[in-house]
Amino acid sequence: MVLQENERINEINESLRLIENKNSLTFGTDAYLLSAYLPKRSRSIGIELGCGSGVISLLALSRKKCAHVYGIEVQDSIADIARRNADLNSLFGSFTVVNKDLRDLSLDDIGGGQVDFIFSNPPYMKARAGKLNENDNKSISRHELFGDINDFCKASSRLLKHGGYLYMVYRPDRMIDLLSAMRANKLEPKRLTFIHTNSSTPPSLMLVCARLGGKSGLIIDKPIYIYKDGTKEYTSEFASIYNTCSFDEATK
Repeated sequence: MVLQENERINEINESLRLIENKNSLTFGTDAYLLSAYLPKRSRSIGIELGCGSGVISLLALSRKKCAHVYGIEVQDSIADIARRNADLNSLFGSFTVVNKDLRDLSLDDIGGGQVDFIFSNPPYMKARAGKLNENDNKSISRHELFGDINDFCKASSRLLKHGGYLYMVYRPDRMIDLLSAMRANKLEPKRLTFIHTNSSTPPSLMLVCARLGGKSGLIIDKPIYIYKDGTKEYTSEFASIYNTCSFDEATK
């Protein structure tokens, strides 16, 4: 495997290695949490909107949570990294990278049929909010330059089977924007989980599951604290999520 300039390979768990470019966003807690939030439906077909390096899809596939994922990535250079990561981890046949703007995505781009589930770690910041990073890759990943949260939900509504599920990780300060966009596109929020650094801090992330055409009724899980207060030691709940790539035990 020949690496390009500014690239490196990181081992992210016992089975996956990941090519990353230091000038683009790297694998973090939000990505891992979203992969853990996905339930195991081993025969299902999914889409990742804004797949970046492909890490969330590859984690889901390596844990046999689905049969195939279409990764949608607008940036040419990042889509190329995602393809090489699939090849590096022998998952090329299960992970199809589509280099396209999600606003222009059609069923023909994903094999001609609607899918069982969609997941996304979308840009959290509005296009004109905050300081744009001088590096284009990071700006596109962080800011809504190629579609806002409504565009992500609109694409999901178009590409999902009726009754299919959308999973997202997002910032709590934009919760109303997300939930409003979901409902406006017939995606009914069904489950919400807040993630806190510890028990004395406000939530820093939120995970949401919505169902296309679902009835109203939202379950709010007990909060997940990453660290025990005053330490850098994982709580038992977060350790369970980290070790199993699943929320099943942590939210009981």
